Amino acid sequence: MQSPTTRLDHFRNPEYQPGSAIKRGVWFLTEWIFFKSIFPFSSIKCSILRWFGAQIGRGVVIKPHVRIKHPWFLNIGDYTWIGENVWIDNLGQVNIGAHCCLSQGSMLLCGNHNYKKSTFDLIIGPITLENGVWIGAQAVVCPSVYCGSHSVLSVGSVAQKNLDPYTVYSGVPAVPVRKREIA
Repeated sequence: MQSPTTRLDHFRNPEYQPGSAIKRGVWFLTEWIFFKSIFPFSSIKCSILRWFGAQIGRGVVIKPHVRIKHPWFLNIGDYTWIGENVWIDNLGQVNIGAHCCLSQGSMLLCGNHNYKKSTFDLIIGPITLENGVWIGAQAVVCPSVYCGSHSVLSVGSVAQKNLDPYTVYSGVPAVPVRKREIA
């Protein structure tokens, strides 16, 4: 008897409609010009994101080479920093609080695939970062993860489960290593 196999040629996702093809196409070109480039002006980037439906607070800093999948699924609070090469793969809703920091190369990934199904169905879950969260360089936040107020995900770590407030997490998968004390 032959073992079941993955059949990517059978992958279908008709229920997932992230916006019209025209809207996604215009965003793709806009993202390429203003976000994935060395374009340095955060205020203009924030205005563009608002134009595409994102809710963006005051004083948000967005460095060059940032990728945002669907800005209409994005909320960013006041004075948050988005570092170089950050990827916000927001197939679903991403809510980022005020005074958060997403360091270089970090990723917020709202999508995954069901490896138990031969059709590799898409699974989408929202991500929330409460106020004061710091996601370290090259760290990954997985779908359906809630990062509590002022939690920290250290460099290169992977958050597969919710992070408690004022707690520092490290590792793959990330585990709590100490309390975050702010002076």
